[in-house]
Amino acid sequence: MAAKSMIIVGGGLAGLSTGCYAQMNGYRTRIFEHAAHAGGLAVAWRRRDYLIDGGIHFLMGRRPDDILQKVYRELGTARQDQLIPMELYGRCVDQRTGRELDITKDMGKLEGDLRAMFPQDLKVIGELFSGLRSLRNVPMSDMMLTEPSEVRTVGQRLGQFWRYRKLFKFMMGKYSRPMSKFSSRAKDPLLKFILLNMFLPEVPAWFVLMVLRMLEDDEMAFIDGGCEAFVMPIVKRYTDLGGEISYESTVESILVEDGRAVGVRLGDGTEHRADIVVSAADGHATLFDLLEGRFINDKIRRRYDTWKIVRPIVMVSFGVAREFKGGPPFKTFRLEEPFVVGPDKVEAFSIRVLNYSDKFAPPGKTVVQAMFDSDWDFWEGLREDPPRYASEKERVASEMLKRLEKHYPGFASQVEVTDVATPFTTWRYTLNWKGSYMGWSPTAKVLMSKMEISLPKLSNFYMVGQWATPGGGVPSSLISGRNLVQVLCHRDGRLFRTIEAYLNCTASSVPSRAPPRLDPH
Repeated sequence: MAAKSMIIVGGGLAGLSTGCYAQMNGYRTRIFEHAAHAGGLAVAWRRRDYLIDGGIHFLMGRRPDDILQKVYRELGTARQDQLIPMELYGRCVDQRTGRELDITKDMGKLEGDLRAMFPQDLKVIGELFSGLRSLRNVPMSDMMLTEPSEVRTVGQRLGQFWRYRKLFKFMMGKYSRPMSKFSSRAKDPLLKFILLNMFLPEVPAWFVLMVLRMLEDDEMAFIDGGCEAFVMPIVKRYTDLGGEISYESTVESILVEDGRAVGVRLGDGTEHRADIVVSAADGHATLFDLLEGRFINDKIRRRYDTWKIVRPIVMVSFGVAREFKGGPPFKTFRLEEPFVVGPDKVEAFSIRVLNYSDKFAPPGKTVVQAMFDSDWDFWEGLREDPPRYASEKERVASEMLKRLEKHYPGFASQVEVTDVATPFTTWRYTLNWKGSYMGWSPTAKVLMSKMEISLPKLSNFYMVGQWATPGGGVPSSLISGRNLVQVLCHRDGRLFRTIEAYLNCTASSVPSRAPPRLDPH
């Protein structure tokens, strides 16, 4: 059987994953990427001697026996020696009262610290840790790597339901409330602030409990070298497998003939054809621009009309001639002096201190990033007036610097590099709708939804990535590509294989020629 050709729109994590697994299974693939580099939102860039890491803050699935390690090994990334255990999830700092709290992986200590600090809120704290204890001995990451529903047998579906029956019940109960509601019962404003900022306010309480469980079980880690160290091995695996990537190649439209996707047209007018077209790009742009809204139904339209997306962020990165030894990599500040950016009053921001790896800065120096949610329309509007846009970026950096100077005396005089990335920056490099960095807002409804990988009345076309998979983030993006190739293999009558099977098959079928030099890791 002749190998089918596949065009993949977008070279982010989902596109790279799709390409790798497709190549392992005999498809001929080519990725068209808008930017000059792969990785999509998992991106890093250089400013003088500093590496500004703009994407993956931490990684799930650190332990060798974790199911996510299987995916990382298949894609040739996240080796054990690259993963730095996360001892602290972060530190919350209340500049208004001077109180601080470390969110440590020692859940006994964390519960004791919370009870001592917030004696008037013992009921809320008790409910939080009661839920956490009920999640022990549940292999949560196993749920991420199940067979796609399109290929699962009835027996497999029943088996999965039985295995996770207690967890499903847990996720449907009182812990399905968003953290904004769960935290609203706290009497102390600081406890409310801490609960809201453990992840995103809209996530259900069970999601935060799962994060804490994974922290406790040593399943969370930092990547030595950040995005660059995570993405480049996947790119190498893809190209070693024979895949092609065309950078700075923006897809302008998806070609459709007789209800079939047959290729793409680029911004330079060239057309490229393939048997299968996969969009690993922004969902809104794919449906309403590349396909001109021709292949959506009421359900899809309602999703894009009514579902909220994760708000974009402003990220101000400072290259500082200073070491930050021993401190937590993450801090969240409840500000004593809020400031205004566009229509928003910024009352809190987070900082990321990249002190866990020597890949980000020269010896004795550190990259410190400050981040806060911001309004897309405000920043998009400013781009119509470049001088105002540049001036506002400078003002925001100055506001951040004032507050960091207060927390770290002498900080301002030690800054050597300043870099400001706005929501418009995110859109310019990734074309993500309204600059969102994680797709759909991960509410309980979204996280429990099943999203289609194909579109009505359009064959040979599929979607992967954060807009086609509930939850967003690294694992779901990688797994969405893996799952799609499983579905394609099932429909084409192929046996789905991963890297070890690929190498064995290549060696046995072509005895006269050595297989590609791939490290099965």
